[in-house]
Amino acid sequence: MAKESASFEEVYTENFSYIYNYIYMRVVHKETAEDLTSQTFLNALTHYDSYDKNKAGVRTWLCTIAKNLTTNYFASCSVKLAAPMDEDAIQNTLSYEDEYDVFNESANKEALRLLSLIDDNMREILSLRYGLELSVSEIASLLDITENAVRKRIKKALTKCMTFTEGRDLSDFL
Repeated sequence: MAKESASFEEVYTENFSYIYNYIYMRVVHKETAEDLTSQTFLNALTHYDSYDKNKAGVRTWLCTIAKNLTTNYFASCSVKLAAPMDEDAIQNTLSYEDEYDVFNESANKEALRLLSLIDDNMREILSLRYGLELSVSEIASLLDITENAVRKRIKKALTKCMTFTEGRDLSDFL
């Protein structure tokens, strides 16, 4: 996306849901995700005139801002998803945060449960790949690691999620 042809409003419209999903997958909390997403776009708007399309795509640039804000959030308030959500906590989250009926589908409820069971590094790699839909090479560049390392981390995170679904079939969630 060329900076000259894309207004910030277009950048916001095209990327809001990706950035929100990325952050939500990391923090697993609606209001925090909304706040960090807003701050991401405020920071991006402030520095949009210095964005260099030759260094990174606009989504990757926004992701870098979101990643830094999320990392700072975790560091500043010592927040961790230390304990997995129990069924009551998941149900409270679903009833409280589901203004868009996202969790009417069992598969989405299961995704929330699995995200609460893995550590932040695993949530981050999965949110980059599946929330932001970044390529392996874009993730490698963003995290300053090799593409092979990205593939291994994704596989490890997915394998970990699979251990929490043992004895269950995909049809249990659909």
